[in-house]
Amino acid sequence: MRENWPYVVTFLMAWLSADLLVPVVRSFAYKVGKVDKPGTRKIHTNPIPRMGGIAICLGFFISLLGIEYLRPGYFSLLPSEWKGIVLGGILIFIVGLIDDLFDMPAKIKLLGQIAAASVAFWFGVKLSFISNPMGGLILFPDWLSFALTVFWLVAITNTINLIDGLDGLAGGVSTIAGITLFMLALERNQGLSALIAIALVGGTMGFLRYNFNPAKIFMGDCGSLFLGFMLGSLSLTGAMKVAATVAVFLPILILGIPIFDTAFAIVRRLVTRKPIFQADRGHLHHRLLNIGLSQRRAVLLIYGFSTFLGGLALYLVKYSQAKVLIIVSLMMILWGVVDLRSFWPAKRSSESS
Repeated sequence: MRENWPYVVTFLMAWLSADLLVPVVRSFAYKVGKVDKPGTRKIHTNPIPRMGGIAICLGFFISLLGIEYLRPGYFSLLPSEWKGIVLGGILIFIVGLIDDLFDMPAKIKLLGQIAAASVAFWFGVKLSFISNPMGGLILFPDWLSFALTVFWLVAITNTINLIDGLDGLAGGVSTIAGITLFMLALERNQGLSALIAIALVGGTMGFLRYNFNPAKIFMGDCGSLFLGFMLGSLSLTGAMKVAATVAVFLPILILGIPIFDTAFAIVRRLVTRKPIFQADRGHLHHRLLNIGLSQRRAVLLIYGFSTFLGGLALYLVKYSQAKVLIIVSLMMILWGVVDLRSFWPAKRSSESS
């Protein structure tokens, strides 16, 4: 237990810091007029302040600074990837904050995300190999490693941003993913990933008390982009960083809800001949509301799905059984069929007209 005290202290500091900071951030958002007003695609009916991600991010970094203060030189014992995670995280937070304040153009925001991913790659946060099912490793050349790393980090960053549609949804799913990544890192003695994950969990849980339905504040892009980037980075330094055939499937399981919800949204828009980046009400949380679930119940159900997938990931690590992948594959195929079938009538009617 004594060797795990940094994780306990980090979690508590992140949680308490974020919890205390949210009211301050909320007042600030009102003062600068950064509130999310109701609209046709919005679920909420009252203006709600944004930028709650400031509290998450500050809680996260306060906890890391606190550990370094309590145990000087602690980070010098960890792999150098922490510099890439921290610097990239700061950059992606700034990108999100500027977007919240000034509505940054999409292309500029994408360039900011690529820059943050590039910083992380520079310090060793990278996808440099995958395991060969026939034995050994498949090593990537530097250019391919860079391209895959940037694609992965930018993709995961945006999947969390895209599911941020109900009170507590993105924060709760990120918390569950963070806990799973923390447990996975502990199992493999990956101290850096464990510390970063538990700090992220603490900061997000401190914010969730104010964000769960009925929400008093939204995290904004500074929160959702930060969470997505950190989870993507953690999957590279932890879940994928092992010479096991199942390694490549672990982050896909752990982040299954945002990954597949986004993937099916892209396929759905291609099938219905709509622009890929055009928003719609076809996401999983919209579907659950359409069948009559309340916001709270829909979010709790998605929490359950996320927990189930996280549990499967941990089970897969321990037992490496192919039946886990078969179960998940069948679930995703069923989800995809249901998703696309529900849009076929709309597609046919639009074509006939």
